[in-house]
Amino acid sequence: MPAYPTLRRRADFAAVAKIRGSANRLFVLKARRTDGPVTRIGLATPASLGGAVERNRVRRRMRELVRARYGEMGAGWDLLVIVKPDARTATYAELADALEGALRRARVLSA
Repeated sequence: MPAYPTLRRRADFAAVAKIRGSANRLFVLKARRTDGPVTRIGLATPASLGGAVERNRVRRRMRELVRARYGEMGAGWDLLVIVKPDARTATYAELADALEGALRRARVLSA
């Protein structure tokens, strides 16, 4: 499955970070409507998650979950997922349910 477009520039991250997000115990999802033809996604794993091994493990899991849902997302969004420390011990199914719920609340899923 191809990679999804990501937020690259600091200014893009900053613009999305200003938006009020939808939070749960595993992460915060911030969504900003854009005029762009694609949905771009940024993923933030702060140092509070633990060492590099833990941060990278959570980052890989979240990237895969977003990749699996990307085709269902509507076009024209900038999304920022800020992972919380509880995500480190969450199961894959818990992360998937939390992501789906957050995307539905933000009305990003087109279906």
